[in-house]
Amino acid sequence: MKKLAIAIMFMVAATDLLAQFPGAPANGVKMPSAPSIGVVNGKLIDSSGKAIADASVIIMGEKFDTITRKTKEVLIKGVSTKSNGEFSFSDLPVSGKLTLKISANGFTPIDKSFVFMDKMPAGVPGTTAQVAGGAASFSAANFEKDLGKIILSINSKQLETVVVTAKKAAMTMDIDKKVFNVEKNFVSAGGTAVDIMKNVPSVQVDIDGNVTLRNASPQIYIDGRPSTLSLDQIPADAIESVEVITNPSAKYDASGGNAGILNIVLKKNRKSGYNGNINLGIDKRGGINAGAGVNFRQEKFNVSANVFTNQNKNRSQTETHLEDLLSSPTLLINQYSQSKNAGGFMFGKMGLDYFATNRSTFSFSMIRVRGSMKPTDFMTSDSLFQNGSMKSYSERTTEADRLFNATGVTVGYKYLFPKKGEEITADVNIFKGKNENSSLYSSSIYDDKGGILRNDMIQKIDGSGTNQFSTIQTDYVRPLKGTGKLEAGLRAQLRSLTSKQNNYFYDYSSSDFVAIPSASANYKNNDNVYAAYLSVSGTLKNFGYKAGLRGESSYYQGEMTDTKQVFTNSYPISLFPSLFLSQKLKNKQELQLNYTRRVNRPFFMQLIPFVDSSNQLNWTRGNPDLKPEFTSSLEAAYLKTLKGNNTILASVYYKYTTNLITGFMDTLSGSNGIKHPVNSYVNANSAYMAGFELTSTQQITKWWDMNTNVNIYNSKINSENIAGTSNEALWSWFGKFNANFKLPKEFSMQFSGTYQSKTNTPVNSGGGGPMGPPIGGSRTSSQGYVKANYGFDMAVKKTFLKNNAASATLSVNDVFSTRINNTYTASPYFIQSTIRTPDSPMFRLSFTYRFGKMDMSIFKRKNMKADAEGSSGAMQMQ
Repeated sequence: MKKLAIAIMFMVAATDLLAQFPGAPANGVKMPSAPSIGVVNGKLIDSSGKAIADASVIIMGEKFDTITRKTKEVLIKGVSTKSNGEFSFSDLPVSGKLTLKISANGFTPIDKSFVFMDKMPAGVPGTTAQVAGGAASFSAANFEKDLGKIILSINSKQLETVVVTAKKAAMTMDIDKKVFNVEKNFVSAGGTAVDIMKNVPSVQVDIDGNVTLRNASPQIYIDGRPSTLSLDQIPADAIESVEVITNPSAKYDASGGNAGILNIVLKKNRKSGYNGNINLGIDKRGGINAGAGVNFRQEKFNVSANVFTNQNKNRSQTETHLEDLLSSPTLLINQYSQSKNAGGFMFGKMGLDYFATNRSTFSFSMIRVRGSMKPTDFMTSDSLFQNGSMKSYSERTTEADRLFNATGVTVGYKYLFPKKGEEITADVNIFKGKNENSSLYSSSIYDDKGGILRNDMIQKIDGSGTNQFSTIQTDYVRPLKGTGKLEAGLRAQLRSLTSKQNNYFYDYSSSDFVAIPSASANYKNNDNVYAAYLSVSGTLKNFGYKAGLRGESSYYQGEMTDTKQVFTNSYPISLFPSLFLSQKLKNKQELQLNYTRRVNRPFFMQLIPFVDSSNQLNWTRGNPDLKPEFTSSLEAAYLKTLKGNNTILASVYYKYTTNLITGFMDTLSGSNGIKHPVNSYVNANSAYMAGFELTSTQQITKWWDMNTNVNIYNSKINSENIAGTSNEALWSWFGKFNANFKLPKEFSMQFSGTYQSKTNTPVNSGGGGPMGPPIGGSRTSSQGYVKANYGFDMAVKKTFLKNNAASATLSVNDVFSTRINNTYTASPYFIQSTIRTPDSPMFRLSFTYRFGKMDMSIFKRKNMKADAEGSSGAMQMQ
C-alpha cells in the first residue's frame, strides 16, 4: 500500500510537470519543484569482501543557474558508512542525474552516477534520459535504488603514506641533533619524563631520577625553550619525542659547559576536526595517574588542552658506611634509612594557534604545574671508634612537607615572506615557579640499641623560594642562492631567584623553637645572559655544512638578604664558534663531523663564601674564587641506512674542559673547635672525556623491531692542583636496548634494559644548589666513582574496540630489582660507601582511550536552510 500511495502521489505531481520542468520557465510561469521522495541504499566492500566502515559517501545533483543559464553541480546530502559498510539516503529528488561520490582512507575514490527514471515524456528538458514519444513509468521501483555491493580498490600510494604517518621512525638524524620518537615506548606509560629517558639512547638515569648525557648533566628544554620544570614533573604521556643534542650549535645557549641539551617535544595535534584521549592508571602502591587531552582544528584556529595527574607513593632504602678519618681513633658509622613518599602533582597545558593569514601565525601556550609532596624518613645510626672504646646508637625521624607551583607562558609570532623559505619568528617565554618546604627532624641518641636515652634533639627547617626564567628571542631565516640558508637571531635570558631558609632548634626549657641565625640562609640573585648568533648552512651536491658564531655576555648579582652582603660577577663578551659538516656517500651512507665551544659559568650559591650548616649532616660553602669553565667538543659520526630503513650510527667524540668546576670535600672547624666536613666547589686543572658510541635501529621481522645503544668512554679529572684528590683515568661503558614485539590478537610487548659499568661520578655541570649530603649520596666528582649497575623493564599492551581506539598496558620497571646505586667516595677526611635501593619492581596498569572525528566544521555555522529544504526539494538549495 505504501508503494502504491507513493506512485499515485507522483502521478498527480507529474501531470503538472509535463508542460514545464524545473529550471526552464515558460510564459513567465514558475514551475513547481520535483518531489524529493527518492531512496538509495548500498554497501561498500574491499576486494576481499570485507566491509568498509566510516567511508565518506555524498550525493551531488544538478541545479539550473538562472544567471549563467547553465546547470551546476550542488551537494545534496552526505553520510558515513556503518560498521558493516552499509549506507542509505532518503528524501532525494527524483528528477535529473545524481552522482554518488565515495572516498575512504587507503582506497581509490570513485564516482557513480544514476537516475530514478529511465524514461521521461518527449520534449522535457533537463533530464538524463529523454526518449521521444516515450511515456514515463510510474512504478514505485522508480523511486528506490539498491546499488548493491560497491567494491573499492586499494590505493597503494595513499596506503604507503598512511603507514609512514602511523609509524614514525624510531630515530631520525639532522645535521646537529638526533630525534627519538618515544610515543610507542609504552613501557613508560603512566610514568614521568624520568621513565621516558631510561629508553632514550645516550641518556643515563640514576636512582634519584638525575639524568646525564655522556656522563654530564644536560640542559633540559621543553619545546625548544629552557624550563624550570624537573623531569619528574612532566608526565610521560604528554611527550611526543626527545631531541638529543650532544653538540649544540651556535643557535643554542652556550651555557652548559661540557653537557648537551635534551629537548622534550610535547605532543601537538593540528588535524582538522576534533580528537582527544583519556588515560587512567594505577601502580602497585596505589598511586593513581590520569589524564585527558582534546584538540580542535578548524580553518584559522587550532585549540588544544591537556591535563594530567600523577601520585607518588614510592619507597626506597639507603645504606651508608662511613669512616671519619678526622677523629682519633677513626670513627666508624653505619646508617640505614627507609624513605616513603606521599603526594603527587597535576600538569596542565593549553595552546592556541591563530592562522591570521597565509603568511602570519600567532601562537599562545601555557603550562601549569602544581604539586605537593610529604616524604618521611626513618634512619638509624651505629657509631663505634675503631678501637672499640665508645659506641652509640641514634634514631632520626624526618617529616617533610613540600609544595611547588610552576607556570609557563609562551607567546609567539611567525611571518612567512613571499620568498619561499624566508621567515622571521619572535617568541617570549616565561617560566615561573614558587615553592614552600618544611622539615622536622627528631633525633634520639642512646648508648646502645635498646639502651639508655642520652639526648633528644628536635630541629625544624622552614623554607620558601621563587624562580623565574624569561627568554626573549627572535630568529630570522633567509634562503641563499642555491640550497644555502642564513640564520640569525637575538636572545636575552633573564633569571631571578629568591630563597629563604630558616633553621630552628627546640628549646625544652622554654618549650618553643629558637631560631639559629648562623644556620639560616636567605638570599636573592639575578643573572642575565645576552646573546646574538649567525649561522650559514647549505648543501653542495652531497656535501652539507652549517657554520655559526655566537657571542654572549652575562652579568650575575646576588645578595644575602639578612646581612645585605652583595656579590657580583660580570663576564665580558665571549665568542663560541660551531661547525657541522656532512658528506653523503653511495649506498645510503653519510659522514658527519662537528666542533663546538661552550661555557659553564659558576652559579651564585657556588660563589658566595657563606657556610650553610642548616643540615647538621651536610655543611656547604661556596668559593668566590671560582672561574668559568670552557669546553671544546669534537665529534665524528658515520650513518648507514640498511635495507628496510634499518640504521647504524657510529660516533667518536672528544671533550676537553679547562678550569672544570667540580665538587670537593673539605673541612671546617666549628665554634667548639671540632672539625666538620664541608662540601664546596673548586676549579680542577682540566678534564677530558673520549668515547665511542654505537646506535642502531633494526626491523628484524614484521613483528619485531629494536634499537640498541652502546657507549664506551674514557674519562679523567686532572685535579693535581688539589692535594690528594687525583683519580686515575677510568674506562667505562654504558649500554641499553629496547625491543618491541607485535603479537597476535592486537597484543604487543616491549622489553628494555640498561647496563652501566663502573664510572666516575658525573660532574655537576651548571649546578647551583648545595651538593648532596655526605651521608646519603655525595657529589664529589673529583674524589669518587659509581659501581656497576643494570636493570630491565618490560610491558604488555592490548588494543581493542573499533579502530583500536582503546588500549590497556601492564608495565614493570626494574623487573629483577637490580638497578641499585652504589657510590664510593674517598678523601683525606672521609671514606664513604652508599648503597641506594629503589622501590622495585614497580608495576603499573594503564588504560587509554582515543576519540575524535576529522574534517568536521567545528566552528562553522551549520547550514540549516539545506536541511529544512531537503524534504521539499534539495535541488533548490542556495
